[in-house]
Amino acid sequence: MELNTLKPAPGSKHVRKRVARGIGSGTGKTGGRGHKGQRARSGGFHKVGFEGGQMPLQRRLPKRGFRSPTREDIAEVLLSDLERVKTEKIDLAVLKEAGVVPGSAKGAKVIVSGKLTRKVTLTGVAVSKGARAAIEAAGGSTDAPIPQPKPKREPKVVPVSQPQAESQTAKGEARPEKRASDTKAAIESKDERGGKEKGEGKGKREARETRPGPDAKKGGKA
Repeated sequence: MELNTLKPAPGSKHVRKRVARGIGSGTGKTGGRGHKGQRARSGGFHKVGFEGGQMPLQRRLPKRGFRSPTREDIAEVLLSDLERVKTEKIDLAVLKEAGVVPGSAKGAKVIVSGKLTRKVTLTGVAVSKGARAAIEAAGGSTDAPIPQPKPKREPKVVPVSQPQAESQTAKGEARPEKRASDTKAAIESKDERGGKEKGEGKGKREARETRPGPDAKKGGKA
């Protein structure tokens, strides 16, 4: 075998299909698009999975369960896995070297499964409540913080300040007096207007009575 005689395996390479290049190509004229319609036009494309307006398959099928995208970030470590690790001081790097957790893990948590009979010291590794008790019973320790219950929120009560309350009560008491004084002044002004109008009407009547008649203007004939 020489370099100039090398060939690919039979059937591994195929001739490129030349679409719409005459009837000899097998896909001439319409180029495999068929006759008319949205898919036959240039640019006639809808979103993937579109079925003409009816409910598409990906929405007809039921959904169930949930798969977290960060499920592999925190690896679970058994108590029996800690028993297999030879070193006494254990952290995430030691667990990766021992093959207990995958290399892509960003953290680890020890759970209750198996038995731990020797003393270990955990650093930077989370532990469950039961695993903490098992580690401490074997004489070991961990630097994982003990979870504290969250305090309950109390409803906020906004107290009303005393000066504002007193001012509001004072305003409420002063308003009736002010209204009474306003009504009294309005009545007095109305009486004064009525007296003036009466006096003006009396003066006009007296002027009409004293006005000379037409005979007095002509001087009268004897």
